[in-house]
Amino acid sequence: MQRVGPADLTLDAIAREAGVTAGALVQRFGSKRDLQVALAEGAARAAPSFIDQLRESHRSPLAALRAYGDCMAGLAETPAAYVRNLAYLLEDLKDPDLRTQLARQATSTRDQLASLIGEAVNAGELSRAVKPHALARTVEVVVSGSMTVWAFYREGAADNWVRKDLDAVLSPYLLKRRRRKPVKRDRSI
Repeated sequence: MQRVGPADLTLDAIAREAGVTAGALVQRFGSKRDLQVALAEGAARAAPSFIDQLRESHRSPLAALRAYGDCMAGLAETPAAYVRNLAYLLEDLKDPDLRTQLARQATSTRDQLASLIGEAVNAGELSRAVKPHALARTVEVVVSGSMTVWAFYREGAADNWVRKDLDAVLSPYLLKRRRRKPVKRDRSI
């Protein structure tokens, strides 16, 4: 799915990649659509662990939140990759079962983002004025919207574009770390 769009995704191609026969896939899943639904169900179940992995691999909740933006920008690594991912999104939106799983995944991800934002507040990285669920929704919108607007302009890499927009949204809530004032030395001695 990372290399071909929905029109070119066949059970034969999937079987070759998996090292099995197309018949084995039909026996296990029934159809390409049923396989896609199973994949979407797995993605929905895995959403919390995805954010947990970001937590574990970054020094702070805010760094993990920024890493989320970087990961999502990976969907637009190239214009062709973004077009391919949009084609799969359209498939998900058209099919009621795929859309249900997409909504489950998105809801879980938003809840996990809100949790990360709450952790960033508690860690003193973000202002206590932040409403974690509202900011999580805004983060979702900015990341998705930023990739779409990047596709219009294609200026630089998508991850830089997303990072810039995400930082602009977070900026009003960032707490400045207090820096020690430099000690003035009397140089006349």
